[in-house]
Amino acid sequence: MTQFYDARGNVYGVVSPQALRLAAIDLPASAAECASSRQKWSEAAIALCCHWPEGQRLPDSKSHRSDGLLIGPFQGSAPFDVLIVNTDGSLAERSGNGLTIFSQALTEQGLMPEEGAELRVHHDKGEPVATSVKPATVEGMQGFWLDLGQPGFGPHAVGAASFEYRARNAREMSHIPALAQLNPAWASSQFVRIGNPHCVTLLNDPAALPSNEQMRESPLNEGLTRIAYAMPIGAGEPCPAGINLQWAARDSDQRIVARVFERGEGPTASSGTSASAVAAAAWRAGWVAAGEVRVVMPGGTAPVLLEVEEGQLVQIKLFGTARLME
Repeated sequence: MTQFYDARGNVYGVVSPQALRLAAIDLPASAAECASSRQKWSEAAIALCCHWPEGQRLPDSKSHRSDGLLIGPFQGSAPFDVLIVNTDGSLAERSGNGLTIFSQALTEQGLMPEEGAELRVHHDKGEPVATSVKPATVEGMQGFWLDLGQPGFGPHAVGAASFEYRARNAREMSHIPALAQLNPAWASSQFVRIGNPHCVTLLNDPAALPSNEQMRESPLNEGLTRIAYAMPIGAGEPCPAGINLQWAARDSDQRIVARVFERGEGPTASSGTSASAVAAAAWRAGWVAAGEVRVVMPGGTAPVLLEVEEGQLVQIKLFGTARLME
């Protein structure tokens, strides 16, 4: 019923609405109705599709067999509606790797047009988030360019509370006390919205980046969860809807190394929108120029294209590939 795909170490399950209904999940007819009623069905869908089958989970494996669940399509032709369900049952507004995986699933089902399609992510935090996807080949790899549009910067863009500001290279940075309390080096961050909210903390040395193993351990995990997750799991501070956390350091020209702690998931091997937020924050800090930026994460490297006009970052595109897992 559920097929699992890998995109740069991010694993998502893909399942159709019809299959969930046949499995006795009470899913409404439309994606919009599903999003508004997600409290009634999302945890059951995660339990059905993403929990490890009995006896298959290894002692050192993560608690779920995937980083989330993609439900769709709700139509037989473009544009396509989809739901992105985190393993805690919450809905995400956008996932670069998730939409790459969904595009690959649509392609294998014979539904993806040659010219590409619009994917509309429905969620319970506002209007659906649309992403244009186009099949492409980059360096011999078949995949998809995702047009993520123009990012927003600053606390207002992510619905955060007021913070102190620190200037770096004439760019406005946020100082988040809760992050600095966990590590004094985490003193300067950039809020970025790319369909969903991100907080990118800029570091001077790649060696100072937290590892995924460190972020899984107490008490750091609990501290990051309080910041990243919405209530009741987290504190909803600085963002009531939660926020994705990233740490970034400049590796070389147009190349940034990053780590990711996602709301609703925790530390992840990679994240497409996180890579895009890191590239945007690096541009705003003066670390990179317009054009292609490579964001290196434990799960792989994400090519991100930055388009700048009259000193403004006006468009971000993300390239990704995905494979069906056996």
